[in-house]
Amino acid sequence: MGILERKQREKEQRRKEIMDAARIVFSAKGFNRATMEEIATEAELSPGTLYLYFKNKEELHTSLSIHILGYLTEKIDQFVLKEDMNAEEKLIALRDTFIDVYDYDSRMLISLFHLQSGETLRNLSGSVLQQLKETSRDALNAIKTIVQEGIDQGYFIKKHPVALADIIWATYSGVVLWVDSKRLLNNDKNFVKQTLMSAFGIIEKGLKK
Repeated sequence: MGILERKQREKEQRRKEIMDAARIVFSAKGFNRATMEEIATEAELSPGTLYLYFKNKEELHTSLSIHILGYLTEKIDQFVLKEDMNAEEKLIALRDTFIDVYDYDSRMLISLFHLQSGETLRNLSGSVLQQLKETSRDALNAIKTIVQEGIDQGYFIKKHPVALADIIWATYSGVVLWVDSKRLLNNDKNFVKQTLMSAFGIIEKGLKK
């Protein structure tokens, strides 16, 4: 292994360590209350080291959101082009994937949805913003592919596939954000998964011809 390759691996490992520490701190304290100093302490690094890898707290937080979005896309890609599944079956698989990703890291998924509708985007560097745009596009394109296939197969209504994909994504984000916010009133109750099941039942009926 050459010196440059070793340094690059060390840099990637350090970046991963920082993101792991940030996930712990953000999950415990939330975005607003968490500080870069606390994340540095969790990672056993100096605060200055964090700024060598991330411009600010917003950029670090966004990197975690990009990770969960990429994870979602990878899960969808496992079945989106399968020829032995029809579009209706893929829509059910999409629903199950949405629920699986919520179970995988609900905190960061919620943060992602807040990010997409908040002011944080203004504080990102161009490269991170571009990465977020590309990852979001990949996720929506995967959903659009399922919708387009359903239209082509005659299962789904003939509407613009991008609009239908947007509706599916907006339903996912809306249910997660709204139902999760209700947990502030009663933390013992979590109806996100049950509500997603109901929402997709309605979406499936609305999509069918």
